[in-house]
Amino acid sequence: MSSAVHAYTDDALGDHDAVGLAAALRAGRVSRAEVIEAAVARTQAVDPRLDAVQVRSFERAAAAPETAGVFAGVPAFVKDNTDVAGLPSCHGSAAFTPHPVIATSGPAAQFLHSGVVVLGKSTLPEFGLTASTEFVHRPPTRNPWNPEFSTGASSGGSAALVAAGVVPIAHANDGGGSIRIPAAATGLVGLKPTRYRLLDQPGARKLPVHLVAEGVLTRSVRDTAHYLAAVESFGAHPKLAPVGLVEGPSARRLRIGVITADVLGRPVHPDNRVILDSAVRVFAGLGHEIVETRLAVDPRFVDDFKQYWAVMAAAMTLSFRLGHRGRFDAGKLDPFTTGLIGLAKRNPLGSVAAAWRLRAGTAAYDRHFAEVDVLLTPVLSHPAPRIGELAPGQPFDELFAKLVDYVGFTPLNNVGGGPGISLPHGLLPTGLPGSVQLAAPRGGERTLLDLAYQLEAASPFPRITDRSADAGAA
Repeated sequence: MSSAVHAYTDDALGDHDAVGLAAALRAGRVSRAEVIEAAVARTQAVDPRLDAVQVRSFERAAAAPETAGVFAGVPAFVKDNTDVAGLPSCHGSAAFTPHPVIATSGPAAQFLHSGVVVLGKSTLPEFGLTASTEFVHRPPTRNPWNPEFSTGASSGGSAALVAAGVVPIAHANDGGGSIRIPAAATGLVGLKPTRYRLLDQPGARKLPVHLVAEGVLTRSVRDTAHYLAAVESFGAHPKLAPVGLVEGPSARRLRIGVITADVLGRPVHPDNRVILDSAVRVFAGLGHEIVETRLAVDPRFVDDFKQYWAVMAAAMTLSFRLGHRGRFDAGKLDPFTTGLIGLAKRNPLGSVAAAWRLRAGTAAYDRHFAEVDVLLTPVLSHPAPRIGELAPGQPFDELFAKLVDYVGFTPLNNVGGGPGISLPHGLLPTGLPGSVQLAAPRGGERTLLDLAYQLEAASPFPRITDRSADAGAA
Protein backbone atom coordinates (compact mmCIF):
# COMPACT_ATOMS: atom_id res chain seq x y z
CA MET A 1 0.00 0.00 0.00
CA SER A 2 1.39 3.40 -0.97
CA SER A 3 2.04 5.87 1.80
CA ALA A 4 -0.16 8.89 2.24
CA VAL A 5 0.98 12.29 0.98
CA HIS A 6 0.41 15.18 3.35
CA ALA A 7 1.88 18.59 4.04
CA TYR A 8 1.38 18.86 7.80
CA THR A 9 4.42 20.29 9.54
CA ASP A 10 5.35 22.68 12.34
CA ASP A 11 4.62 25.95 10.53
CA ALA A 12 2.08 28.78 10.85
CA LEU A 13 -0.73 26.56 9.57
CA GLY A 14 -0.05 23.70 11.99
CA ASP A 15 -3.01 21.35 11.99
CA HIS A 16 -5.61 24.10 12.43
CA ASP A 17 -8.98 23.90 10.76
CA ALA A 18 -10.25 27.16 9.23
CA VAL A 19 -11.99 28.30 12.43
CA GLY A 20 -8.86 27.65 14.49
CA LEU A 21 -6.56 29.33 12.00
CA ALA A 22 -8.79 32.40 11.76
CA ALA A 23 -8.77 32.65 15.56
CA ALA A 24 -4.98 32.43 15.62
CA LEU A 25 -4.78 35.21 13.03
CA ARG A 26 -7.16 37.46 14.96
CA ALA A 27 -5.21 36.90 18.17
CA GLY A 28 -1.92 37.72 16.46
CA ARG A 29 -0.37 34.33 17.24
CA VAL A 30 0.44 34.03 13.53
CA SER A 31 0.57 36.67 10.82
CA ARG A 32 -1.21 36.72 7.49
CA ALA A 33 2.14 36.73 5.67
CA GLU A 34 3.36 33.71 7.65
CA VAL A 35 0.17 31.79 6.90
CA ILE A 36 0.29 32.49 3.17
CA GLU A 37 3.98 31.63 3.02
CA ALA A 38 3.29 28.33 4.79
CA ALA A 39 0.42 27.45 2.46
CA VAL A 40 2.55 28.20 -0.60
CA ALA A 41 5.35 26.01 0.76
CA ARG A 42 2.89 23.20 1.43
CA THR A 43 1.48 23.47 -2.08
CA GLN A 44 4.94 23.27 -3.58
CA ALA A 45 5.77 20.28 -1.38
CA VAL A 46 2.84 18.02 -2.29
CA ASP A 47 1.34 19.17 -5.57
CA PRO A 48 4.04 17.52 -7.70
CA ARG A 49 2.65 14.22 -6.38
CA LEU A 50 -1.05 15.15 -6.30
CA ASP A 51 -1.55 17.38 -9.38
CA ALA A 52 -4.41 19.21 -7.70
CA VAL A 53 -3.61 22.82 -8.65
CA GLN A 54 -4.75 24.19 -11.99
CA VAL A 55 -3.73 27.84 -11.54
CA ARG A 56 -1.23 29.29 -9.08
CA SER A 57 -1.60 32.92 -7.98
CA PHE A 58 0.80 33.03 -5.05
CA GLU A 59 2.21 36.50 -5.66
CA ARG A 60 -1.27 37.92 -6.10
CA ALA A 61 -2.35 36.34 -2.80
CA ALA A 62 0.66 37.74 -0.95
CA ALA A 63 -0.01 41.23 -2.33
CA ALA A 64 -3.78 41.18 -1.79
CA PRO A 65 -5.27 43.66 0.71
CA GLU A 66 -6.41 42.54 4.13
CA THR A 67 -9.74 40.73 4.13
CA ALA A 68 -12.64 40.70 6.56
CA GLY A 69 -14.95 37.86 7.45
CA VAL A 70 -15.18 34.76 9.56
CA PHE A 71 -12.12 33.26 7.80
CA ALA A 72 -10.16 36.49 7.31
CA GLY A 73 -6.66 35.66 6.09
CA VAL A 74 -7.24 31.90 5.74
CA PRO A 75 -5.67 30.56 2.50
CA ALA A 76 -7.91 28.64 0.11
CA PHE A 77 -8.42 27.54 -3.48
CA VAL A 78 -11.35 28.08 -5.86
CA LYS A 79 -12.51 25.29 -8.16
CA ASP A 80 -11.56 26.03 -11.75
CA ASN A 81 -15.11 26.14 -13.09
CA THR A 82 -15.81 29.32 -11.12
CA ASP A 83 -14.69 32.76 -12.28
CA VAL A 84 -12.36 34.93 -10.22
CA ALA A 85 -11.48 38.22 -11.90
CA GLY A 86 -7.89 38.20 -13.16
CA LEU A 87 -7.53 34.40 -13.16
CA PRO A 88 -8.31 32.03 -16.04
CA SER A 89 -11.15 29.50 -15.91
CA CYS A 90 -10.53 26.39 -18.01
CA HIS A 91 -13.19 24.08 -16.54
CA GLY A 92 -10.80 21.13 -16.54
CA SER A 93 -10.64 21.14 -20.33
CA ALA A 94 -7.77 21.30 -22.81
CA ALA A 95 -10.22 22.96 -25.21
CA PHE A 96 -9.63 26.36 -23.54
CA THR A 97 -6.78 28.71 -24.23
CA PRO A 98 -6.21 30.15 -20.74
CA HIS A 99 -6.93 33.85 -20.37
CA PRO A 100 -7.89 35.98 -17.36
CA VAL A 101 -11.62 36.49 -16.88
CA ILE A 102 -12.95 39.99 -16.36
CA ALA A 103 -15.51 39.54 -13.58
CA THR A 104 -15.86 37.48 -10.42
CA SER A 105 -18.93 35.24 -10.46
CA GLY A 106 -21.56 35.20 -7.73
CA PRO A 107 -20.40 31.92 -6.16
CA ALA A 108 -16.78 33.09 -6.06
CA ALA A 109 -17.80 36.45 -4.57
CA GLN A 110 -19.78 34.61 -1.92
CA PHE A 111 -16.79 32.40 -1.12
CA LEU A 112 -14.53 35.46 -0.89
CA HIS A 113 -17.07 37.10 1.43
CA SER A 114 -15.91 34.66 4.12
CA GLY A 115 -12.51 36.42 4.11
CA VAL A 116 -10.39 33.68 2.53
CA VAL A 117 -7.28 34.51 0.52
CA VAL A 118 -7.25 32.70 -2.82
CA LEU A 119 -3.97 30.97 -3.68
CA GLY A 120 -5.22 29.74 -7.04
CA LYS A 121 -7.63 27.41 -8.81
CA SER A 122 -8.07 23.68 -8.15
CA THR A 123 -8.48 20.92 -10.72
CA LEU A 124 -11.67 19.25 -11.93
CA PRO A 125 -12.41 16.75 -14.70
CA GLU A 126 -13.62 18.26 -17.96
CA PHE A 127 -16.68 20.45 -17.23
CA GLY A 128 -17.16 18.53 -13.96
CA LEU A 129 -19.00 15.78 -15.83
CA THR A 130 -17.55 12.65 -14.26
CA ALA A 131 -16.72 11.19 -10.85
CA SER A 132 -12.92 11.03 -10.92
CA THR A 133 -10.54 13.93 -11.55
CA GLU A 134 -8.72 12.32 -14.44
CA PHE A 135 -7.85 13.55 -17.90
CA VAL A 136 -6.62 12.54 -21.34
CA HIS A 137 -4.35 15.58 -21.68
CA ARG A 138 -2.53 15.68 -18.31
CA PRO A 139 -1.76 13.57 -15.22
CA PRO A 140 -4.67 12.72 -12.91
CA THR A 141 -5.32 14.35 -9.57
CA ARG A 142 -4.42 11.79 -6.91
CA ASN A 143 -5.80 10.89 -3.51
CA PRO A 144 -3.53 12.08 -0.65
CA TRP A 145 -4.47 9.05 1.45
CA ASN A 146 -3.05 6.78 -1.25
CA PRO A 147 -1.95 8.26 -4.60
CA GLU A 148 -2.81 5.05 -6.42
CA PHE A 149 -6.50 5.89 -5.91
CA SER A 150 -8.96 8.45 -7.23
CA THR A 151 -9.66 11.61 -5.26
CA GLY A 152 -13.22 11.64 -6.57
CA ALA A 153 -14.81 14.44 -8.55
CA SER A 154 -15.65 16.84 -9.72
CA SER A 155 -14.24 18.93 -6.86
CA GLY A 156 -11.31 16.54 -6.74
CA GLY A 157 -8.54 19.12 -6.71
CA SER A 158 -10.09 21.02 -3.83
CA ALA A 159 -10.53 17.77 -1.92
CA ALA A 160 -6.92 16.70 -2.43
CA LEU A 161 -5.58 20.06 -1.23
CA VAL A 162 -7.72 20.14 1.91
CA ALA A 163 -7.16 16.48 2.76
CA ALA A 164 -3.40 16.85 2.31
CA GLY A 165 -3.32 19.79 4.73
CA VAL A 166 -2.32 22.39 2.13
CA VAL A 167 -5.29 24.60 3.08
CA PRO A 168 -8.08 24.02 5.60
CA ILE A 169 -10.95 24.94 3.27
CA ALA A 170 -11.59 25.07 -0.47
CA HIS A 171 -14.45 25.97 -2.77
CA ALA A 172 -16.50 23.18 -4.36
CA ASN A 173 -19.77 22.62 -6.19
CA ASP A 174 -22.09 19.69 -6.71
CA GLY A 175 -24.31 18.72 -9.66
CA GLY A 176 -24.62 15.00 -8.96
CA GLY A 177 -22.42 14.50 -5.93
CA SER A 178 -19.38 16.60 -6.78
CA ILE A 179 -18.94 17.95 -3.23
CA ARG A 180 -19.92 14.75 -1.46
CA ILE A 181 -18.05 12.25 -3.67
CA PRO A 182 -14.56 13.75 -3.24
CA ALA A 183 -15.30 14.37 0.44
CA ALA A 184 -16.05 10.66 0.78
CA ALA A 185 -12.92 9.62 -1.11
CA THR A 186 -10.59 11.82 0.94
CA GLY A 187 -12.05 11.89 4.47
CA LEU A 188 -13.61 15.36 4.45
CA VAL A 189 -16.88 17.05 5.36
CA GLY A 190 -18.87 17.99 2.28
CA LEU A 191 -22.27 19.69 2.51
CA LYS A 192 -24.44 20.13 -0.57
CA PRO A 193 -26.89 22.83 0.54
CA THR A 194 -30.57 23.14 -0.30
CA ARG A 195 -31.26 24.37 -3.81
CA TYR A 196 -31.00 28.21 -3.94
CA ARG A 197 -29.39 28.35 -0.46
CA LEU A 198 -26.19 29.83 -1.91
CA LEU A 199 -25.59 31.77 -5.11
CA ASP A 200 -25.43 29.81 -8.34
CA GLN A 201 -23.31 29.89 -11.46
CA PRO A 202 -24.58 32.28 -14.17
CA GLY A 203 -27.66 30.89 -15.89
CA ALA A 204 -28.07 27.89 -13.58
CA ARG A 205 -31.50 28.96 -12.32
CA LYS A 206 -32.84 29.18 -15.87
CA LEU A 207 -32.16 25.53 -16.68
CA PRO A 208 -35.09 23.09 -16.97
CA VAL A 209 -33.74 21.16 -13.96
CA HIS A 210 -31.48 23.06 -11.58
CA LEU A 211 -28.97 20.51 -10.26
CA VAL A 212 -25.83 22.35 -9.15
CA ALA A 213 -25.25 23.72 -5.64
CA GLU A 214 -22.21 25.60 -4.34
CA GLY A 215 -20.31 24.89 -1.15
CA VAL A 216 -16.97 24.04 0.42
CA LEU A 217 -14.84 21.10 1.49
CA THR A 218 -13.46 21.12 5.03
CA ARG A 219 -11.86 18.86 7.64
CA SER A 220 -14.29 19.68 10.45
CA VAL A 221 -18.01 20.09 10.92
CA ARG A 222 -17.53 23.46 12.58
CA ASP A 223 -15.74 24.85 9.52
CA THR A 224 -18.66 23.92 7.31
CA ALA A 225 -21.16 25.31 9.83
CA HIS A 226 -19.30 28.60 10.26
CA TYR A 227 -18.87 29.01 6.52
CA LEU A 228 -22.56 28.50 5.80
CA ALA A 229 -23.63 30.89 8.55
CA ALA A 230 -21.17 33.52 7.34
CA VAL A 231 -22.15 33.57 3.68
CA GLU A 232 -25.82 32.58 3.51
CA SER A 233 -26.91 36.21 3.87
CA PHE A 234 -24.80 37.16 0.82
CA GLY A 235 -27.50 37.05 -1.84
CA ALA A 236 -29.92 35.12 0.36
CA HIS A 237 -32.99 33.59 -1.27
CA PRO A 238 -36.17 35.20 0.12
CA LYS A 239 -38.08 31.91 0.42
CA LEU A 240 -35.48 30.05 2.49
CA ALA A 241 -35.29 30.59 6.24
CA PRO A 242 -31.68 31.22 7.33
CA VAL A 243 -29.76 28.33 8.81
CA GLY A 244 -27.76 30.49 11.21
CA LEU A 245 -24.74 29.26 13.10
CA VAL A 246 -24.94 25.70 14.39
CA GLU A 247 -22.22 25.57 17.03
CA GLY A 248 -22.52 22.00 18.28
CA PRO A 249 -24.76 19.00 18.83
CA SER A 250 -28.16 19.25 20.44
CA ALA A 251 -30.02 16.79 22.65
CA ARG A 252 -32.71 16.33 20.00
CA ARG A 253 -33.28 12.71 19.03
CA LEU A 254 -34.57 11.82 15.58
CA ARG A 255 -36.04 9.04 13.50
CA ILE A 256 -33.33 8.04 11.02
CA GLY A 257 -34.16 6.05 7.91
CA VAL A 258 -31.27 3.81 6.81
CA ILE A 259 -30.85 2.98 3.12
CA THR A 260 -28.59 0.14 2.01
CA ALA A 261 -29.48 -0.21 -1.69
CA ASP A 262 -29.00 2.28 -4.53
CA VAL A 263 -31.68 3.83 -6.75
CA LEU A 264 -31.77 0.63 -8.83
CA GLY A 265 -32.25 -1.52 -5.72
CA ARG A 266 -28.74 -2.97 -5.78
CA PRO A 267 -26.99 -3.56 -2.44
CA VAL A 268 -23.97 -1.51 -1.51
CA HIS A 269 -20.46 -3.02 -1.63
CA PRO A 270 -19.71 -5.07 1.53
CA ASP A 271 -16.89 -2.74 2.60
CA ASN A 272 -19.17 0.29 2.36
CA ARG A 273 -21.88 -1.63 4.18
CA VAL A 274 -19.53 -2.23 7.12
CA ILE A 275 -18.95 1.53 7.37
CA LEU A 276 -22.67 2.25 7.15
CA ASP A 277 -23.51 -0.33 9.82
CA SER A 278 -20.91 1.19 12.11
CA ALA A 279 -22.48 4.64 11.74
CA VAL A 280 -25.90 3.13 12.42
CA ARG A 281 -24.61 1.71 15.69
CA VAL A 282 -23.18 5.09 16.68
CA PHE A 283 -26.45 6.91 16.05
CA ALA A 284 -28.47 4.17 17.77
CA GLY A 285 -26.13 4.39 20.75
CA LEU A 286 -26.81 8.12 20.91
CA GLY A 287 -30.52 7.41 21.31
CA HIS A 288 -31.82 7.96 17.78
CA GLU A 289 -34.54 5.68 16.43
CA ILE A 290 -33.27 3.65 13.47
CA VAL A 291 -35.61 2.28 10.81
CA GLU A 292 -34.81 0.58 7.53
CA THR A 293 -36.20 2.22 4.42
CA ARG A 294 -35.46 2.43 0.70
CA LEU A 295 -35.11 4.91 -2.12
CA ALA A 296 -38.46 5.24 -3.86
CA VAL A 297 -37.92 6.81 -7.29
CA ASP A 298 -39.17 6.36 -10.82
CA PRO A 299 -37.36 3.33 -12.34
CA ARG A 300 -36.35 5.57 -15.23
CA PHE A 301 -34.41 7.89 -12.91
CA VAL A 302 -30.92 6.72 -13.93
CA ASP A 303 -31.64 6.91 -17.66
CA ASP A 304 -33.30 10.30 -17.26
CA PHE A 305 -30.37 11.66 -15.28
CA LYS A 306 -27.95 10.31 -17.90
CA GLN A 307 -29.94 11.94 -20.71
CA TYR A 308 -30.16 15.28 -18.92
CA TRP A 309 -26.44 15.10 -18.06
CA ALA A 310 -25.81 14.72 -21.80
CA VAL A 311 -27.89 17.80 -22.53
CA MET A 312 -25.89 19.77 -19.96
CA ALA A 313 -22.64 18.69 -21.63
CA ALA A 314 -23.92 19.81 -25.02
CA ALA A 315 -25.23 23.10 -23.63
CA MET A 316 -21.97 23.91 -21.85
CA THR A 317 -19.95 23.14 -24.97
CA LEU A 318 -22.14 25.43 -27.09
CA SER A 319 -21.97 28.18 -24.48
CA PHE A 320 -18.17 27.98 -24.30
CA ARG A 321 -17.84 28.00 -28.10
CA LEU A 322 -19.97 31.14 -28.34
CA GLY A 323 -18.49 32.89 -25.31
CA HIS A 324 -14.82 32.12 -25.94
CA ARG A 325 -14.50 32.52 -29.70
CA GLY A 326 -10.92 31.96 -30.76
CA ARG A 327 -10.04 30.60 -27.32
CA PHE A 328 -12.04 27.36 -27.35
CA ASP A 329 -11.22 24.37 -29.57
CA ALA A 330 -13.97 21.75 -29.42
CA GLY A 331 -11.63 19.35 -31.20
CA LYS A 332 -9.72 18.99 -27.92
CA LEU A 333 -12.70 17.80 -25.85
CA ASP A 334 -12.19 14.46 -24.15
CA PRO A 335 -14.01 11.31 -25.30
CA PHE A 336 -16.43 11.26 -22.36
CA THR A 337 -17.67 14.78 -23.11
CA THR A 338 -18.04 14.05 -26.81
CA GLY A 339 -19.88 10.83 -25.94
CA LEU A 340 -22.37 12.78 -23.85
CA ILE A 341 -22.85 15.32 -26.63
CA GLY A 342 -23.49 12.49 -29.07
CA LEU A 343 -26.08 11.00 -26.74
CA ALA A 344 -27.90 14.34 -26.51
CA LYS A 345 -27.95 14.69 -30.30
CA ARG A 346 -29.21 11.16 -30.87
CA ASN A 347 -32.31 11.54 -28.71
CA PRO A 348 -33.54 15.17 -28.47
CA LEU A 349 -37.14 14.18 -27.75
CA GLY A 350 -35.96 11.82 -25.04
CA SER A 351 -34.14 14.73 -23.45
CA VAL A 352 -37.37 16.69 -23.17
CA ALA A 353 -39.18 13.76 -21.56
CA ALA A 354 -36.28 13.13 -19.18
CA ALA A 355 -36.24 16.75 -18.03
CA TRP A 356 -40.01 16.68 -17.50
CA ARG A 357 -39.77 13.59 -15.30
CA LEU A 358 -36.78 14.93 -13.37
CA ARG A 359 -38.71 18.10 -12.57
CA ALA A 360 -41.07 15.87 -10.61
CA GLY A 361 -38.09 14.75 -8.55
CA THR A 362 -38.63 17.43 -5.92
CA ALA A 363 -41.94 15.92 -4.85
CA ALA A 364 -40.47 12.42 -4.97
CA TYR A 365 -37.57 13.52 -2.78
CA ASP A 366 -39.92 15.14 -0.28
CA ARG A 367 -41.94 11.94 0.10
CA HIS A 368 -38.92 10.15 1.54
CA PHE A 369 -39.37 12.18 4.73
CA ALA A 370 -43.02 11.40 5.38
CA GLU A 371 -42.12 8.97 8.18
CA VAL A 372 -38.47 9.77 8.99
CA ASP A 373 -36.61 12.95 9.88
CA VAL A 374 -33.42 12.20 7.94
CA LEU A 375 -31.92 9.53 5.72
CA LEU A 376 -28.60 7.79 6.41
CA THR A 377 -27.00 6.25 3.33
CA PRO A 378 -23.60 5.41 1.89
CA VAL A 379 -22.13 8.20 -0.19
CA LEU A 380 -20.93 5.79 -2.86
CA SER A 381 -21.86 2.30 -3.90
CA HIS A 382 -18.30 0.99 -3.61
CA PRO A 383 -14.92 2.27 -2.39
CA ALA A 384 -13.01 4.86 -4.38
CA PRO A 385 -11.46 3.21 -7.45
CA ARG A 386 -7.84 3.10 -8.47
CA ILE A 387 -6.54 5.69 -10.89
CA GLY A 388 -7.46 4.65 -14.43
CA GLU A 389 -10.65 2.76 -13.64
CA LEU A 390 -12.78 5.83 -14.39
CA ALA A 391 -10.41 7.49 -16.87
CA PRO A 392 -12.25 9.51 -19.53
CA GLY A 393 -10.45 7.97 -22.50
CA GLN A 394 -12.24 4.62 -22.35
CA PRO A 395 -15.34 3.81 -24.45
CA PHE A 396 -18.25 6.03 -23.43
CA ASP A 397 -20.80 3.29 -22.69
CA GLU A 398 -18.31 1.36 -20.56
CA LEU A 399 -17.41 4.42 -18.51
CA PHE A 400 -20.99 5.50 -17.96
CA ALA A 401 -21.94 2.01 -16.79
CA LYS A 402 -19.10 2.19 -14.25
CA LEU A 403 -20.32 5.60 -13.09
CA VAL A 404 -23.83 4.25 -12.52
CA ASP A 405 -22.34 1.42 -10.47
CA TYR A 406 -20.30 3.92 -8.41
CA VAL A 407 -22.57 6.94 -7.92
CA GLY A 408 -25.74 5.34 -6.57
CA PHE A 409 -26.81 7.66 -3.76
CA THR A 410 -25.89 11.31 -4.37
CA PRO A 411 -27.82 12.45 -7.49
CA LEU A 412 -31.25 12.24 -5.84
CA ASN A 413 -30.43 15.24 -3.64
CA ASN A 414 -29.53 17.29 -6.70
CA VAL A 415 -32.76 16.44 -8.48
CA GLY A 416 -34.85 16.84 -5.33
CA GLY A 417 -33.10 19.99 -4.17
CA GLY A 418 -32.53 18.81 -0.61
CA PRO A 419 -29.35 19.09 1.44
CA GLY A 420 -26.95 16.22 1.91
CA ILE A 421 -23.72 15.97 3.85
CA SER A 422 -20.85 13.52 3.45
CA LEU A 423 -19.07 12.66 6.69
CA PRO A 424 -15.88 10.65 7.27
CA HIS A 425 -16.33 7.50 9.31
CA GLY A 426 -13.88 4.67 9.86
CA LEU A 427 -11.35 3.21 7.46
CA LEU A 428 -11.83 0.87 4.50
CA PRO A 429 -9.61 -2.18 3.89
CA THR A 430 -7.77 -0.13 1.25
CA GLY A 431 -6.66 2.28 3.98
CA LEU A 432 -8.85 5.02 2.51
CA PRO A 433 -11.35 6.75 4.79
CA GLY A 434 -14.91 5.48 4.96
CA SER A 435 -17.90 7.78 4.71
CA VAL A 436 -21.65 8.08 5.12
CA GLN A 437 -24.24 10.55 3.88
CA LEU A 438 -27.04 12.22 5.80
CA ALA A 439 -29.91 13.78 3.84
CA ALA A 440 -32.70 16.00 5.12
CA PRO A 441 -35.82 17.72 3.80
CA ARG A 442 -35.27 20.91 1.85
CA GLY A 443 -34.12 23.61 4.25
CA GLY A 444 -32.89 21.07 6.79
CA GLU A 445 -29.22 22.03 7.03
CA ARG A 446 -29.44 22.68 10.79
CA THR A 447 -30.53 19.10 11.35
CA LEU A 448 -27.68 17.74 9.23
CA LEU A 449 -25.06 19.84 11.00
CA ASP A 450 -26.45 18.83 14.39
CA LEU A 451 -26.14 15.13 13.52
CA ALA A 452 -22.74 15.71 11.93
CA TYR A 453 -21.44 17.20 15.17
CA GLN A 454 -22.84 14.19 17.04
CA LEU A 455 -21.08 11.70 14.78
CA GLU A 456 -17.82 13.66 14.88
CA ALA A 457 -17.86 13.72 18.70
CA ALA A 458 -18.86 10.09 19.18
CA SER A 459 -16.59 8.69 16.49
CA PRO A 460 -13.76 11.14 15.66
CA PHE A 461 -13.00 11.41 11.98
CA PRO A 462 -9.99 9.46 10.67
CA ARG A 463 -6.89 11.61 10.20
CA ILE A 464 -4.42 11.27 7.39
CA THR A 465 -1.56 11.87 9.84
CA ASP A 466 -2.55 8.79 11.82
CA ARG A 467 -1.43 6.62 8.95
CA SER A 468 2.28 6.00 8.37
CA ALA A 469 2.25 8.98 6.07
CA ASP A 470 5.15 10.52 4.22
CA ALA A 471 5.41 14.27 4.44
CA GLY A 472 5.11 15.84 1.02
CA ALA A 473 8.63 17.20 1.15
CA ALA A 474 10.12 13.80 1.93
